[in-house]
Amino acid sequence: MIPIRDSIPCNIKPYVTWSIMAICIAVFLLMLLMPDHMLQHFLYLYGMVPIRYTNPVWAQHFGLPPDHYLSFLTNLFLHGNWAHIAVNMMFMWIFADNIEDLMGHGRFLVFYLLCGVLATYAQWYFSQNLVVPVVGASGAIAGVLGTYFFRFPYARVAIVVPIFFFPLFFEIPAIAFLGLWVIWQLRDITTAAIFPGMAMDSAWWAHLGGFVAGAVLHPFFIDKSRVQEVAVDDGDEEGTKVD
Repeated sequence: MIPIRDSIPCNIKPYVTWSIMAICIAVFLLMLLMPDHMLQHFLYLYGMVPIRYTNPVWAQHFGLPPDHYLSFLTNLFLHGNWAHIAVNMMFMWIFADNIEDLMGHGRFLVFYLLCGVLATYAQWYFSQNLVVPVVGASGAIAGVLGTYFFRFPYARVAIVVPIFFFPLFFEIPAIAFLGLWVIWQLRDITTAAIFPGMAMDSAWWAHLGGFVAGAVLHPFFIDKSRVQEVAVDDGDEEGTKVD
C-alpha cells in the first residue's frame, strides 16, 4: 500500500516540512556524487552504528569516535537508496504538513527532531551489536504518523495497491492505514525475534519507537490556539489536500 494523498487541508505553508524534505534530498544527491570510500566513511560517521556505542574497542579499530552522539540526529537526514528516500519523502509530504499546522513551525521542528532521536535510541537499545549504519528519516516520520493516528483518525487516505502491473486505487480511513502500518512493523519485529539470524533491511524498532514517541509526546507540542483553525473534513469524499 502506497499513500498518495489525504483529505485534510493545510491552513499554513508548512515551511519546516518542506525544509526538512529539501535537506534530505540535497544530502542524498550529495551522497550520490561521493566516491565509494568517501561515502562509506560518511555513512559510518554520520549514520548511527549501534555497536559503535556498545563496544568502544570496535569503534576505535574502525577510526570512529565512540562518544560522537551527534549521529543520533544526523542519521535522520541520510538515506540509503532512491526507494528509501522516495517512500520517506512521500509520507512526509502527505502527513507532516497537517501536524506542523497543529503545532506551528517551531514546535513542530523540535517535536520532529525529538521523535527522531528517541526512535534512533530505540533502535540502538534493541540492536546494540548491529555493525551497519542506521539511516533515514522514517523514525522521525513515524512520530508524525503517531500524532496523525490520534488527531485525524477518520481522515481519508488515498492509497495505490499494485497488483502485478496494474495499480488499484482506494480510499480508507487514516486509522485503518496507520493501524496496518503498525501491524506491519510488529510483524517484522516478531519475525526478527524468532529468527535472529535474519538480515534486517529496515530499522523496525526505530519505526515503532518513533510512532510511540509521537503518540505520547504530541499533546505537549500542540498549539491549542491553532486547533480550532485546522479544518477537518472526515466525511467528504471529494476532500483534497491544500498546501
